[in-house]
Amino acid sequence: MNWSNLLTLHNLSNVLDILVVWILIYELFMLLKGTRSIQLLRGIVILVIAKVLSWYLGLTMTSWILDQIINWGVIGCIVIFQPEIRRGLEKLGQRSVFKQSQQANARTEKLIHSLDGAIQYLSKRRIGALIALQMKTGLEEWIEKGIQLDADVSSELLINIFIPNTPLHDGAVIIKDDRIAAANAYLPPSDSNLIPRELGTRHRAAVGLSEVTDAITIVVSEETGEVSLTQNNELLRGMSQEDYLKYLRSQLLTPNTKKTWHGEVHDFFSKVMGGGK
Repeated sequence: MNWSNLLTLHNLSNVLDILVVWILIYELFMLLKGTRSIQLLRGIVILVIAKVLSWYLGLTMTSWILDQIINWGVIGCIVIFQPEIRRGLEKLGQRSVFKQSQQANARTEKLIHSLDGAIQYLSKRRIGALIALQMKTGLEEWIEKGIQLDADVSSELLINIFIPNTPLHDGAVIIKDDRIAAANAYLPPSDSNLIPRELGTRHRAAVGLSEVTDAITIVVSEETGEVSLTQNNELLRGMSQEDYLKYLRSQLLTPNTKKTWHGEVHDFFSKVMGGGK
């Protein structure tokens, strides 16, 4: 095999072209993941496949109709995908990976602080609460069935939502992208026999959600004030303030690559200067 014939500028540009297209497709799917727009995207793919088949089979009328749908559909897509397009352009306009990481961690720390304030208040007064934090798996199915809010997360708002005998206190609060996406949402209860009998519907709903998604769910018991967390079909009971804060930070905060690299360099020189001790 003659590698010099393969490693030409033309071939390398073709490989780069393919990689760029795949990256754009991947980013598009990541942007739409967990939203209703992914269903529309699937519909567009089906239309394109139908167009190719109708052209190949010589179905003139069908091909003409699909042409009209696709031509006018471009304008429709711009309208339908407007939120996703705006979000994508905002991401492109952000300055650097490290800046993004720092800004994301600052928002997450604020979220954790708000959650902590609400949890402490509700736990001490034995007010029941159920809070689900969306991770990688979308929670649109349950957000759409609840009362949609799209509100900033604050301790005061979370406390007011779960105060007994208020319109939104029953059901769960779902937090997505550091915002309260919905309240009064009903999560899928678990049928597992491993859940202790003394635990009620909130705990079963939290475990049920952890069985079908990777969401973190926080439960405050109205009987005991006990704080529990569920994730990946695991129930963590009787968590202290230190325990749940450590867990939330480990799962939600983005590792700072820049700091990690500096830390490794520092450790290396410390070992060298210290004689490898």
